Amino acid sequence: MKTKLNSFDDIAIGELKPGMYVVSISTDNDKLSVKSEGYILNDEGVNKLVRSGIKRVCVDPAKEKKTERIDKVLPELSSEALLKEKSQEKPKTSLDQEMNQASKLYKNAKALQHKMLAAITEGKVIDVEGVQESTNAMVDSIFRNQDALSCMSRLRIKDEYLVEHSLNVCILMTIFAKHLGFDKPTIEQLSLGAFLHDIGKVLVPDEILNKPGKFSRVEYEVMQEHVQLGLRVLEETPEISDIAISMVAEHHERIDGTGYPHELLGYEISEYGLMIAIVDSYDAMTAERVYKSAMHPITAFKHLIKESPDYYDKALVEQFIQCLGVYPVGTLVRLSSGKIGLISKLNKSKPLNPCVRVFYNARLKQTVAMEEIDLSLSKYQDQIDRCIKPEEFSLNLVGFFKASFID
Repeated sequence: MKTKLNSFDDIAIGELKPGMYVVSISTDNDKLSVKSEGYILNDEGVNKLVRSGIKRVCVDPAKEKKTERIDKVLPELSSEALLKEKSQEKPKTSLDQEMNQASKLYKNAKALQHKMLAAITEGKVIDVEGVQESTNAMVDSIFRNQDALSCMSRLRIKDEYLVEHSLNVCILMTIFAKHLGFDKPTIEQLSLGAFLHDIGKVLVPDEILNKPGKFSRVEYEVMQEHVQLGLRVLEETPEISDIAISMVAEHHERIDGTGYPHELLGYEISEYGLMIAIVDSYDAMTAERVYKSAMHPITAFKHLIKESPDYYDKALVEQFIQCLGVYPVGTLVRLSSGKIGLISKLNKSKPLNPCVRVFYNARLKQTVAMEEIDLSLSKYQDQIDRCIKPEEFSLNLVGFFKASFID
């Protein structure tokens, strides 16, 4: 229904069309109005507003134009104001309640990934229905409490990179899409696409795939073929959505056209492709490899920022960092007191003061009774000193993780 506001029209989001000039927008609870002006260029612009929780918009009918004559596109809605209410959403279950289920889902998904990659090497059609069932279950877990699977994604085994990388990208992509306000059916397709994005690598020769040094030109060209190889596998696989296909096809494309396989420019890359490029790169940077040390999350964030907007969409990078937090859940940190623990919960209002589940004292060089510290509370004078790696203090991180979160 249309309402007249002076010379402007207040309309429902469903009435918005390309070419209309937006004066202001309102979120889904009518309590928040944001002054942000510009034209709607295409249907995707409308869809982005819908996903951001927009219910109504105020338009100026006098300024409506044909889309080919548009000169001022409505800016991306990545402001803190729009995300304020979403960031305060409380998990449906506690971390401890969800962790056992998340652990089982992660274990089963790894086994499924192994089975799927083996089928590809044998030239068999992959079980998409089984994969979708697994990824949907992880989406459900993330909607209950995303911190559980986020923690699982931080526990890595060096010689299982291909399997764990695809699974972790699936988890991170789901968390990212949920943060951006995508509807659940779309998130399920994004989760599936992320799970499958690197399947072509299993067809790349091992001596190239696992080469510790720098690739030669020929080797790099062979490595790049994994995208087309993956797409070829999916062409023979029924019921794969266009969303999943685009993620496999575009996860190595870059905004400035230096990516592969088609050297697409930013406007030619789908929003899903822009998202998975960020998530894929982040997980690769923070992974421990046989021949490469893992970056700390903060260092990886700095690389993503530095390489925006040439490689990555700057607004999406900012939202990805906001989504995971300065110190992502599952990150191992040392506090100023010498205590060591894992980030167990983010604090959206105070991102530098998350909750930390401590279990070791570096100064005493011994384990301590497990305790969860909320660094935002005044009674705790502690603060994060730095991110660390388990080997720095000879810590059995997996053992502690299971004892404190799962067993």
